[in-house]
Amino acid sequence: MQEDSNPIKDYLFEYIKNSPTIPELIINKKFDVIINKIIENCFDKIITMDTKDVAVGIFATGILHYLLTNALLNSQRKINHNRIELDIVIPDVKTLEKDPKKTLVIYIPLSSDVKTIQEKILQLEKIQSIKENIWLVLSKEITINKKSFILSKENDSFSKIIFEIAQFSNVHGTSKFKILRI
Repeated sequence: MQEDSNPIKDYLFEYIKNSPTIPELIINKKFDVIINKIIENCFDKIITMDTKDVAVGIFATGILHYLLTNALLNSQRKINHNRIELDIVIPDVKTLEKDPKKTLVIYIPLSSDVKTIQEKILQLEKIQSIKENIWLVLSKEITINKKSFILSKENDSFSKIIFEIAQFSNVHGTSKFKILRI
């Protein structure tokens, strides 16, 4: 399934393609450094391309798509399951249906509206019964009872997301390759 072109993702992938350091950082599995470099070099431009929440959401999705692929972590992205759109499912919907404790659902809201986010979380909890396995990527700190990563220049919690996903996959046995030893 070909994703539509988007100026934010185009800008992100152009930066990655032209970066002299990212290929070596990928080889050395320095995903936190890659994320920090991308944020440092792209964030200011990206947030001028749409409303901040939407821009950050698209940016986070693009970064995760790229890094999950390069980390060799199984995932499904932007899929509908039981009429609910899922941003990212690790490892996949089949595992979600069979064994929710081995499945991570990552929600990347395109809004900071707490009510909207909580409504979506309630939907997600209907298909992911293990509530701790629903994680969020947000554009700013908000009070929500879920594990959250903030993508901003001031907060580097997002830079740790790939390692935490890998750790989750390794602990729960969903990573066939155990590429990232943590």
